[in-house]
Amino acid sequence: MEAEANRPADWKHFDDFSAGIATNRLPVTDALSGQVFDIVLKSGRNIRLLFASPDKVEWSEGSEASADWYEALSVAPDVFFINMTFSARPREDEAFVVNVKTRRVLSVRERVRDAAEAPGEPRVAQVYTPGILGTSADTPGGVEPAPTRDLIGLTSHYEYSPNHLYEHIYLSSERYAWQNLVGVQRGQGDVDLATTYKFDTDQYVFGFREFIIPVASIFFYNLDAMRSTGKFLGVTSQGAVENKPAGAFIQMKSRTIYDAGKQPV
Repeated sequence: MEAEANRPADWKHFDDFSAGIATNRLPVTDALSGQVFDIVLKSGRNIRLLFASPDKVEWSEGSEASADWYEALSVAPDVFFINMTFSARPREDEAFVVNVKTRRVLSVRERVRDAAEAPGEPRVAQVYTPGILGTSADTPGGVEPAPTRDLIGLTSHYEYSPNHLYEHIYLSSERYAWQNLVGVQRGQGDVDLATTYKFDTDQYVFGFREFIIPVASIFFYNLDAMRSTGKFLGVTSQGAVENKPAGAFIQMKSRTIYDAGKQPV
């Protein structure tokens, strides 16, 4: 088991709090089975996804190709949250948020790093990259997913199950605070690194990276339906890397208004 030098003695592990945290998650869908997605990212990556079955995707990127597990969830009209893992790279995963109508895409790649690789930083790294569904010659609709400050100052509650209620306070463009109100982590909380992208009107992709334990998350927020849908990537108490589903009902509680010239970063 990998040591967590900064973990307080009573701090819960990833597998402690993740048990049951998908109770209020949207169901997976087989709507993509048989379809092929060609994705072009702004970073230059070109990815083909052939959804061979409800949970197997045949993917290729450059000279690399394989068949791996995936799940797809319909998270908004025309929008899918696609979660993929890689058998040859068990410390990595990738999520794609895809609007099949506007053909806008946001990729989030995650990797569990060795403890010595980035001292003082969260163990799980994330890379966010917008792109399009189709070829580089195609013109997508809508607006390009981009970092946003829209959630700054917002306090919201996320009910993942009757035994999982968390409060989020979006502090700045770089950090958010959380505390557990109901559940095994009750009384625990922290301030962690976070990233928020606006995907469309009332649609956001939010991810955070914890300092104390090696875990990170990616969530799609549909504020029309007040639903949060996503997953965690983290290291369990036994040292295993796991990709865990999660989902919640959202309640907005309050918002802090900042004076001009005195806003957070």
